Amino acid sequence: MASSPALAQENKLEKLRQTLRPALLVLADGTSFSGWSFGASGTAIGEVVFNTGMTGYQEVITDPSYRGQLITFTCPELGNTGVNNLDEESARPQAKGVIARNVSRLVSSWRATGSLPEYLRQHGIPGITGVDTRALARRLRSQGVMNGAISTEILDPKALLEQVRAAPSMQGLSLVAEVTTPQPYEWLEPTPADWDYGRSQGIPVPDPPLRVVALDFGIKRNILRRLTRYGCRVMVLPADATPEQVLSYAPDGVFLSNGPGDPAAETQAIRTAQALLQTQKPLFGICLGHQILNLALGGSTFKLKFGHRGLNHPCGLERQVEITSQNHGFAVDAESIPSELAAISHLNLNDRTVAGIRHRQLPLFSVQYHPEASPGPHDADYLFQEFVELMLKNRSQSGA
Repeated sequence: MASSPALAQENKLEKLRQTLRPALLVLADGTSFSGWSFGASGTAIGEVVFNTGMTGYQEVITDPSYRGQLITFTCPELGNTGVNNLDEESARPQAKGVIARNVSRLVSSWRATGSLPEYLRQHGIPGITGVDTRALARRLRSQGVMNGAISTEILDPKALLEQVRAAPSMQGLSLVAEVTTPQPYEWLEPTPADWDYGRSQGIPVPDPPLRVVALDFGIKRNILRRLTRYGCRVMVLPADATPEQVLSYAPDGVFLSNGPGDPAAETQAIRTAQALLQTQKPLFGICLGHQILNLALGGSTFKLKFGHRGLNHPCGLERQVEITSQNHGFAVDAESIPSELAAISHLNLNDRTVAGIRHRQLPLFSVQYHPEASPGPHDADYLFQEFVELMLKNRSQSGA
């Protein structure tokens, strides 16, 4: 007797269950979630955060700002479009682990060169699927982000919880040294022509090109592509570069990149930024770079309850709003910004935290969000043009 379609489907599911490896997620408060492994075997411990973006999972996973974190994707399914080399924001995945509701093992994209599960296995990154990510995100919002662990080895929640509670907090943690470049290098690749958009189409390239030194605290490749597309010749230096090393390249401007960890712990970078302020050269900071510039100006930072990680954060001031891509767990204290030195240019309109500042006298500005839009909207791409205009103005004045 032929089997019914329902029985055939059940047989397929049973075969799939037999190939799946169980995995466990435990939070520092004792909450646990059972699921299935879809990445590498092993145990990964880090800060559990959530990202609300509906796209761009490969860019997120390879963003160095996620160093030391386990990323919960609230989008209900990952992996549909696979992975490819062009969507990497660094040389490898930077997140410690990935948490998902459902993962597609079938890939449907002409750009794909592999699947997400295989990509994570190749790089030794554990992932867990089958988790109620809505419940997990709600818990992180109500209790605040906290340490956690994904494991395919330790399936006893109490035993795994012991390891979680022994891990260090993200507050006070310096991680930049783990993601910065070991040696200086020049970046020459602009945004691919097929990806160009908006204001940068047809933009005149300065002649000679503007020289920019980018301090690498965990820089994303698309930031470098946008700077290059706007006519900058970019030299990327390690995070511990001295002011003398930065100035030895005779830069028209200095860029301070995004990166992971607690900004207040990056004391050397703060001292370098303070020294660069004295040169009166144009400075532009994004995310961690924004925080470091504010610390250099005498401000302070604090840890957010659950951070901003997604692609739809509204930022603005005085009736002008940008929809922005964000990824950060710390913010600048608005009350700490010396009002005689700098003005707030943007607020995050969800919680009124500082999203951007401009110096009142010096050619300096910074934003808490990601105008390079990888992934995310392009509303803030104009900021690269403003950096270029500051450098051209400064070059003209210096020449005069």
